[in-house]
Amino acid sequence: MRCLDNSIGKWISILHRYAKCYIDRELKTYNIGSGQFIFLVLLFKKDGINQEDISKIINIDKGTTARALKKLEKEGYIKRQIDPDDKRAYKVYITEKALSIKSKIFNVLKKWTDILSSDFTEEEKELALKLLQKMSQNASNYIKKNYK
Repeated sequence: MRCLDNSIGKWISILHRYAKCYIDRELKTYNIGSGQFIFLVLLFKKDGINQEDISKIINIDKGTTARALKKLEKEGYIKRQIDPDDKRAYKVYITEKALSIKSKIFNVLKKWTDILSSDFTEEEKELALKLLQKMSQNASNYIKKNYK
C-alpha cells in the first residue's frame, strides 16, 4: 500500500476525478459536463477546425469526440458544417450561446486552479505548473514513440 502513496499517477488520477466532479457541478446549469467542456475551451481558441483535428489536439478518440460534439450541438453551443475542402469531414464552430457563457467557463477553470493551489506560494505555483507541463511532455513523448 505504501508503494501507491508514492505514485504520481495515483495523485493525478485522484485530482482528475475531483476535477470532473467540480466541473460537472459548476456547469450543470448549462447542461455541460466534464466530458464536453474541454471541447468548448479548445473551440474558444481555435474556432472552425475540423472534427478530426479536435480529436488529435485533445488526444481523444474520434468516437468520443463525435459524441461530445453531438451533445454540444444538441444544446446549441456549437454547429457543425461540412468542410468545403473535404466533403467527408466537418468543421466545428462556436455559437453565440457558447460565447455568452465563455467567461463563466473560464472562471470555473480559474477557480479550480485557485482551489488546487490555495495555500501555495507563488514559487510553488510556478514549480507545480512547470513540473506538470514536464510530466505531460514526458507522457506525450512516450506515447508517440511507443504507441503510434
